[in-house]
Amino acid sequence: MNGSGLRFGEAEARNADTLIALALAEDLAQVGDITCAATIPSQARGTARFVARAPGVLAGLSVAGRLAGHFQLDSQWMPHRTDGERLDRGSVIAEIAGPVRSILALERTALNFLQRLSGIATLTARFVAAVEGTRAVILDTRKTTPGWRVLEKYAVRCGGGHNHRMGLHDAVLIKDNHLAYLQSQGGSDAIAAAVAAARAHAPRSAFIEVEVDSLEQLDRALRCDPDIILVDNLGPEALAEAVRRRDAVAPQIELEASGGVSLATVLDLARTGVDRISVGALTHSAPALDIALDLEMAPS
Repeated sequence: MNGSGLRFGEAEARNADTLIALALAEDLAQVGDITCAATIPSQARGTARFVARAPGVLAGLSVAGRLAGHFQLDSQWMPHRTDGERLDRGSVIAEIAGPVRSILALERTALNFLQRLSGIATLTARFVAAVEGTRAVILDTRKTTPGWRVLEKYAVRCGGGHNHRMGLHDAVLIKDNHLAYLQSQGGSDAIAAAVAAARAHAPRSAFIEVEVDSLEQLDRALRCDPDIILVDNLGPEALAEAVRRRDAVAPQIELEASGGVSLATVLDLARTGVDRISVGALTHSAPALDIALDLEMAPS
C-alpha cells in the first residue's frame, strides 16, 4: 500500500513526461497544428480557463502544468485548485495565458489527462464514501491502462483510495494459476509450498498475499501465515464466515475481498469486517470527468 498520499513525486513526474512526449508526438507529429497555422495569426494572444462541467474530484493538475512547460507557458500557468479537491459544476480549475496557437495546441492533450485522471479520482471517492464507517479501505489493482499505471494509481490516491502493489516486482500475490501449477507437480499442499517459496525468494520489503476462492482454501492459507489473504468472489455471508475464522485463528492476517465489486455491493462486503476491498473498476472502468477549456481573446 502506498503511503505517499497525494504527493506528486519523481515517479509521477517521470510517467507524466513520458506520456506527454508520446501524446504530443501523436497529435502534432513533425508538422504541428495545421488548423491553427491556417486560421490563427502567430501574434494572437489570449487566456483560457479549464472549467469543470460536472462535479467530481480533481486529479492531473500537475500533469497539465508540466504540459504547459512544453509550450513555454509554465510561467503563465495559474492553477486555482489542487489535486484531491472536490469540484462543483462550473469550478475554474486553472487558467493559462499566452499565444492562442499554443493554447489550442495543448488543449486536447491537457483535457485528456485531466478528464481521465479526474474520472478515476471521482469514481474512487464514490467507493470510499460508500464504505465510510467500516474498517475496510478501498484499493486499486493492476488493471490499469498500459503505460499509465503510476498516474492512474496517483489518481486513486487523489480520490481517497489506497494503492495495491505497483507491479509484479514489488509484492507477492499467489493466485489460482500459481497454485494450479504447483498442484500439477504433485505437491500435497500447494498453498503451503507457495508461501514457503515466497518467503525464501521474495525481498523482505515485499508483502506476501495468497488468493483463495473457498473457505476450505482459506483454512489452509491461515495456517501458512501470509501477510494478506485475498478472498475472491465470495458473497457477504461466506465472507463474514471468513472473517470469523480469521479472527479465531490468525487475527494478524489481513483479509481482502475482490471480484466483481460494484458501488451496489461494496458496502455489504465492507460490513463483513474485511480489512481491504480491491476494485479493478477504479482504473479500468472509470468514466472521464467532463472538463472543458474556455478561450478568451485578449483585446487586439
